[in-house]
Amino acid sequence: MSFFTSIARASPQALLRASIVVAILTIALKTAAWWITGSVSLLSDAMESFVNLASAIFALVMVTIAHRPADADHPYGHHKAEYFSSGFEGLLIIVAALGIVWAAVQRLITPHPIEQLGMGLVLSVLSSALNGALAWAMLQSSRLHRSIALEGDARHLITDVWTSAGVVVGVVLVWITSWGWLDAAVAIAVALNIVREGAALMWKSSQGLMDEAVEPEVQLQIEASLANFDHHTIRFDHITTRRSGKRRFVDMHMHMPASWTLGRAAALRTTVEQELMSAVPGLRATIQLLPSDVEAHFDDGKDIL
Repeated sequence: MSFFTSIARASPQALLRASIVVAILTIALKTAAWWITGSVSLLSDAMESFVNLASAIFALVMVTIAHRPADADHPYGHHKAEYFSSGFEGLLIIVAALGIVWAAVQRLITPHPIEQLGMGLVLSVLSSALNGALAWAMLQSSRLHRSIALEGDARHLITDVWTSAGVVVGVVLVWITSWGWLDAAVAIAVALNIVREGAALMWKSSQGLMDEAVEPEVQLQIEASLANFDHHTIRFDHITTRRSGKRRFVDMHMHMPASWTLGRAAALRTTVEQELMSAVPGLRATIQLLPSDVEAHFDDGKDIL
C-alpha cells in the first residue's frame, strides 16, 4: 500500500485536521506571494485560503457531530450535520468572492505594477501542490466513508487548485504583455468561478436536508436485490428512498399471501432486509408486510391535513 493510499484511508476527522494545517500553510505562502508581487489576483487566491481554513474547521465540527450515536432526542442519528458543513462552506465561498471583486475593482481604478514575479509564483505553485495532494486524498476518503462534508472540502480544494493555476497564468500574461488591467480581470474571473462553486455546494446541501432520493446507481442496486424475491406470490411497491449524510434509507410495502403465518412472513422480511443491506452498505430498510389483496398508501396528501 502506497503512502498516498494510506493517507486516503485515514478517517474524515484526521483528514480534516490535516486540511486545517494545510490551509494555514497555504495562507502563509499565498499571502507572502501577494506581499512580494503586489498582484491583486494573488491576493484573491490568498483570500480563498482563509475560506479553506474556516470551512475545514466547521467541517471537522460537523463530522464529529455526525458520528455521534443515535440518542433519545435524535433516534435516527446525527448524520445530516454534514450537510450544514457544505452549506456553510458554500456561503463562505460566495462572501470571499465578493471581497475579491472589491479588491479587483480597486486595482482597476488604481493600477499597480507587479514586482518580483518569480518568487511569488514559486510560493503560489508550492501552495497549490499541497492543496492538490490533500484534495486527492480527501476525495478518495469521502467515497470510502460516504462523507459529504469531506467531499465538499475536497472539491473546494480542487477548485482552489484550478483557481491558482488560472491566477498563475494571468500573472504571467501580465508580465509578458505589461497589461496591468489583466491582473484585476483575472481576479474577477476567479471570483466568478468561486461563486459558481459556492452556489453548487449550497444547492447540494439543501437537497440533502430535503431528503433527496439515493443516487441512481444505488437505486439500481436496490431494484436488483428486490428482483431476486419478486415473483407471483411476492411483490413490492411504494418503494421510496432518501439520503441522510452517509446513511441511506428505503421504505416499501411487501405483499404476500394472506395464508402465510406471521413467522414465515417475518423470516422472509428479514432475508430481504439482509440482502438489501449487503448490496448497499449503510442502507437501512423499513418493510411493511401486507396481504397480496390489500393496498395501503402512506403518501396520501390527506394524511397531513
